[in-house]
Amino acid sequence: MHVPQRKDWFATQESIDPVTGKVKRSIDPETGEDLPDGQNGEFVARGYNVMKGYYKMPEATAAAIDENGWLHSGDLACRDEDGNYRITGRLKDMIIRGGENIYPKEIEEFIYTHTAVRDVQVIGVPDKKYGEEIMACIILKEPGSMTETEMSDYIKASMARHKVPKYIEFVDAFPMNAAGKILKYKMRQDAAARLGLTGDGSDTAGNGK
Repeated sequence: MHVPQRKDWFATQESIDPVTGKVKRSIDPETGEDLPDGQNGEFVARGYNVMKGYYKMPEATAAAIDENGWLHSGDLACRDEDGNYRITGRLKDMIIRGGENIYPKEIEEFIYTHTAVRDVQVIGVPDKKYGEEIMACIILKEPGSMTETEMSDYIKASMARHKVPKYIEFVDAFPMNAAGKILKYKMRQDAAARLGLTGDGSDTAGNGK
């Protein structure tokens, strides 16, 4: 999946930790190419203090560490002009709508700015035309205090059109495991079944954790 990296970008796009010597980069998850500052990409790292692999688990090691020794964290990160990285989400949660990468955390953070919102989770659901569409599942502070149309208008007023959720649903709670972790994969499965959604993006409602 990962292609050889663009060596000519290494000098400017890599960040070296002055204490640990760990080298860090943010790459396009599809092409493996380095991304410029300010863009979201997968966070990868390598160095003497980065693991060499999983004990007696060669397949898991091959999935996590590429042929050039880069550990693929599965985290999405954005690098600033000072070389610092901010984790912006998880790669597995990224939505690909019509070939465009959409980052749920960005939409979630905006929806949080509405005073009526207590909590929100944004997920990708199957769509026949675009592969995936955006769905926002929202817990309101006061149930019934606003409508889906009002929330959609609020988002449209400030966000790009392609980032506006096609589906908005108000819920009482999110599915969680015993440790209190929100199960987005379960949310995708339930939403796809409830709405009768199928399409090229149907794998987003699969069994991935």
